[in-house]
Amino acid sequence: MARANDANPNITDRFQLIIDGAEIVNAYSELVDHIEQKKRLEQQARYNAGGDEEAMVYDEDYITAMEYGMPPISGWGLGIERFVQVLTDSDNIKDCVLFPLLRPE
Repeated sequence: MARANDANPNITDRFQLIIDGAEIVNAYSELVDHIEQKKRLEQQARYNAGGDEEAMVYDEDYITAMEYGMPPISGWGLGIERFVQVLTDSDNIKDCVLFPLLRPE
């Protein structure tokens, strides 16, 4: 869902912060062009229909919402557990989950 770079459409506007081999932050400018997003989702749906379980299914409601117009969007996500893992030098991220008893088995 990252949008293409204005100067070079072969790359996207995104970055990751990696510390000691762990992805801590994932950030990108989100694609808000409904025509381009529709093409991408159609391609993903073909991959999904062909057996790719990681490919997305087509989301008509999302495209309809985008057709009404979306402002430019960008942002980043910080993995708190991953950040704590780096700070505490933990070997396993499971040791850093804040509420492990609330997670389904």
